[in-house]
Amino acid sequence: MTAVEVIVHPDPQSLAASVAARLITAIIDAQVSFGDASVVLTGGGMGTASQVAVRDNPAARAVDWSAVDFFWGDERFVAGNDPDRNELQARIALLNHINLDPSRVHAMPASDGKWGDDVAAAADAHAQELAQVATRQGNASGSVPRFDVLMLGVGPDGHVASLFPDHPETAITDKTVVPVPNSPKPPPTRISMTLPVIQSALQVWLVASGAEKAAGLAAALATEADVTKFPAAGAVGRMRTIALIDEDAARELPASAWHRA
Repeated sequence: MTAVEVIVHPDPQSLAASVAARLITAIIDAQVSFGDASVVLTGGGMGTASQVAVRDNPAARAVDWSAVDFFWGDERFVAGNDPDRNELQARIALLNHINLDPSRVHAMPASDGKWGDDVAAAADAHAQELAQVATRQGNASGSVPRFDVLMLGVGPDGHVASLFPDHPETAITDKTVVPVPNSPKPPPTRISMTLPVIQSALQVWLVASGAEKAAGLAAALATEADVTKFPAAGAVGRMRTIALIDEDAARELPASAWHRA
């Protein structure tokens, strides 16, 4: 596991542009190294803004989008056309505008899909899909793909994906994807990757914007932070962990803990 590198940007606009530029570069680097790339997208306002920034960045033309696998760290278990879906937001912001391979978009199941309202079956099905991608990548003994970049928003309470403080899903280590039936944030039913899956990624990027994120972020990044109280503390990558945040989100961090973009 790696120490967290905190990079602070002046405002949300520059943060979104920076995340986009970094992501384009990381995808290109992965394609050079492996022949393809695997990216876990995040939802929310900054996730969507960074996806729009990718779409609008001229450097995006250098990416072979047909050789990118797209995933999400969590999803609201609602109908496929519900505007709360991270997948739908990403399609509108980016995926509908690039020449991707539809079979490489690995959306978590919706409540009106094959599994209906059985969220546990839907989570198990997505876990099987992750294992299938891992096998395609050549990791026959693994249950998760190679994730080159795994992006996560950080909530005001320090949650990541749909792993919330003091909820049992944060402590699950024997599954890759779990149902979240009692989310404290609406909608109440969700699907989430577990912390071991997050920690398997080569790079984890924590993305946060706004003063309301400052307290939770500072607590999660503190030395010896309790993962059960602040799940973002457990969101670390195997090679690199970066917190990409704006000045408002950095308000409660000591100046020695970060550097400016």
